[in-house]
Amino acid sequence: MILHDLAATETLAQHLARLARPGDALLLSGPLGAGKSALARAFLRALLGDPALEVPSPSYTLVQSYALPGGGQAHHFDLYRLGGAEEVLELGWEEALEGIVLVEWPERLGALAPAGALRIALTPLDEDGREALLTGWKGRL
Repeated sequence: MILHDLAATETLAQHLARLARPGDALLLSGPLGAGKSALARAFLRALLGDPALEVPSPSYTLVQSYALPGGGQAHHFDLYRLGGAEEVLELGWEEALEGIVLVEWPERLGALAPAGALRIALTPLDEDGREALLTGWKGRL
């Protein structure tokens, strides 16, 4: 799908947040500047029901966790700076999978990538636009 601007990206994220449930993983791939963090930020704001929620990029902390209103947690991983899957395990990956996980740079997961994940490949088109290719969550989208 074509997302012409940030508002379209946020609308997609809000839709996905309504469909997400514990145990789900969203894997966000694409080059720098493709909109991975913007989509993750809008998803978490919608998921937590707080449009003003501060959602810092986990570029340096590697993972940010959020308590969900009905219980459980959501975890936002940024794996850009990691060398491989073994380092992901040190971040509490297996425990995080009990909640909802969003992963930027999922290529670093290797064999740890959940089989039932929703994969979202983002490709920049212009200053604000991007193409999003969604695969997974069969029958849910």
